Amino acid sequence: MEKKQRLDRFLANMQVGTRRQVKALIRSNRVTVNGVVINKADHGVFPEQALVAVDGQPVEYKKFFYIMLNKPKGYLSATKDRNAPTVLDLLPEKWRVRDLAPVGRLDKDTEGLLLFTNDGPLSHRLLAPRFRVAKTYFLRVEGEITLPDLKTLEEGVILEDGYRTLPAKVRLLRAGEISELELTIYEGKFHQVKRMLKAVGKEVVYLQRKSMGALTLDPGLALGESRELSAEEIQRLKSS
Repeated sequence: MEKKQRLDRFLANMQVGTRRQVKALIRSNRVTVNGVVINKADHGVFPEQALVAVDGQPVEYKKFFYIMLNKPKGYLSATKDRNAPTVLDLLPEKWRVRDLAPVGRLDKDTEGLLLFTNDGPLSHRLLAPRFRVAKTYFLRVEGEITLPDLKTLEEGVILEDGYRTLPAKVRLLRAGEISELELTIYEGKFHQVKRMLKAVGKEVVYLQRKSMGALTLDPGLALGESRELSAEEIQRLKSS
């Protein structure tokens, strides 16, 4: 059953402004609900039924939000932590007021694509092992990657705890003292990419997630920047 929501919270969630800003709008008699001026911030509305407008302009109701972040190093993939900054700290306040959570985790020292949403069913499908959603990484490793290394990664490696990973896709980009490669995996074990390379005697010195399912990191996003997904990106992601 749909729950009532405070008018100021509804407006903040719909990104009309911060809680302080939307309270000022309400006090100024600039907000209507079903055609009636409402000047109390705690007025209850049913989001999917109420016709809310600000200065006569309807406020479109959106149940789910989808945000892409280009995660930099140094941030935990969590919503809060007492001792370290989290990826949620990187989002603008207009999105932090939503009940958004990162879909999966990136290590503190890993960069790249991180999706935030309040769409629980989609999060579950992207992360559940049985759906085997592809996740592609760019990585640099110490030491030269050999053909036997590539074959082992492609066939699935045995990790230090005895678990055998699913077969992966590997593309060698550059060989040398510091090798570069692109690795696509279909599961998400703890520190999996680093552990896979360790299993073939290599240490990862840089790691960036490039894609998850049909969603690819926007090359125009600088580290720490974020944006909403387009309708087309959302549709592709849901079809992953």
